Amino acid sequence: MTWKLNRPRQCRSCPWNVSTNPRRGIPGYEESSPRHLASTIAEPGAADHVSVMTCREHGPDNEAHCVGWLVNEIGPGNNIPLRIVMPSCENARHIQVDGEQHDRFEDTLPAKGRRR
Repeated sequence: MTWKLNRPRQCRSCPWNVSTNPRRGIPGYEESSPRHLASTIAEPGAADHVSVMTCREHGPDNEAHCVGWLVNEIGPGNNIPLRIVMPSCENARHIQVDGEQHDRFEDTLPAKGRRR
């Protein structure tokens, strides 16, 4: 069975983009928002992770994967279940990020909210 990303290009306000200020320019951002997103980050190499981070620019009626998260999870995040389903994604070859990306979820948080 194939599937398609609703949005294969990273949005301008994606917190995974190093140039994004998480305190400004992210629609719907609140100080507490990123805390619940930590559950979408797979333990590298874990075979049972299924949570998805959605793009904040899309509402619940038109959800889309966060492209910054997606690229991190299929790359350095080593999300095995996601890597397994990506070959069946019809528009995976069109995935595009915009600029330098953070290497870790913690780096996407405002300095005050980062785990140490």
